[in-house]
Amino acid sequence: MTVREQYDADKALVEAALKAAFRGRQPHADIYDAMNYSLLAGGKRLRPVLTLACCRLCGGQVEDALPFACAVEMIHTYSLIHDDLPCMDDDDLRRGRPTNHKVYGEATAVLAGDGLLTAAFEIALTASDRLPAERVLAGTACLAKAAGAAGMVGGQALDMAGEGRALTQPDVEELQRLKTGALICAAAEMGCIAAGGSEEQRSALRNYASKLGLAFQIRDDMLDVTGDESALGKPVGSDAREEKTTFVTLKGLDGCAQMIEKLTYDAEEALEPFSDKQFLTGLARELADRTN
Repeated sequence: MTVREQYDADKALVEAALKAAFRGRQPHADIYDAMNYSLLAGGKRLRPVLTLACCRLCGGQVEDALPFACAVEMIHTYSLIHDDLPCMDDDDLRRGRPTNHKVYGEATAVLAGDGLLTAAFEIALTASDRLPAERVLAGTACLAKAAGAAGMVGGQALDMAGEGRALTQPDVEELQRLKTGALICAAAEMGCIAAGGSEEQRSALRNYASKLGLAFQIRDDMLDVTGDESALGKPVGSDAREEKTTFVTLKGLDGCAQMIEKLTYDAEEALEPFSDKQFLTGLARELADRTN
């Protein structure tokens, strides 16, 4: 199976599970509609696919990691809803269609994000149907740390505080390590945890994911300058309009391309402890060259 075929197969598992997540729930006003509007809007599903792939790599069954995979995607989706709000980035377009608050209003969009955040932990805990309690606890704790003020939320706070200011490269790297990288690292680690992987394996996958996440963000910064809005499904040029310091600001497009090449090589090197690593090395290369 090629990298793309495996990715699509894992993505299909995730899509089916996400579609079933709120099936049969009693609606309260528009809240479930608003939650599903963003959750089921497509996207790469990189984080949940990474969870399943790392579980498989460590000898586990992907079905065991599926609750963790859905949970990490719910966290990611909630962050996008809130990131698009007028008090944050004030974006009108996400994944090729109007952002959540443009459809449902700001108040419902805030609540939809809140609903997905709490539902993420609800679904993560259903892993106890298949996994020992200590793995469920470890996976859920990993997600909580990555999503909160010590991770993604802290990164978003740094992002907002950095608007209109000249940041250094260490500043931008720390911002993105938290805002983007923390959840990508958690996605990889949770797959390892679900499989009962060793501390050595977990550390190696965390290292891999940290390099992958930084390369992913640098490519995002480049696409905000060079990308096509119809292909990306969101506005381009927003970083410049919001006066944000990005990797492109600091290194230029050529410098960013060199950074991505080095980070991708480092990500592949981090997988040295594993024998069956073709999917993750191939994934790193595909993400390095992506155009959307």
